[in-house]
Amino acid sequence: MAKKPENLSFEQSLQELEQIVANLEHGDVPLEKALAQFERGISLVRASQTKLDSAEQQVSVLTEQQGQPELTPFQAEE
Repeated sequence: MAKKPENLSFEQSLQELEQIVANLEHGDVPLEKALAQFERGISLVRASQTKLDSAEQQVSVLTEQQGQPELTPFQAEE
């Protein structure tokens, strides 16, 4: 049985997402299995986004704890 997405590391989630995408792109997955993989992928993305949000908050907190005169929120490059 697969681990719950929230129990995986960010890297493990990314690796599983890459595998799901490869399987779906290959095109010979039965519809029901493709839908199940898609749902698993969405769960992995949501859990990964939560982990990234948490890391962003930690960066802000760490910056503040280092005595910076002004707290500058983390800005991800797009």
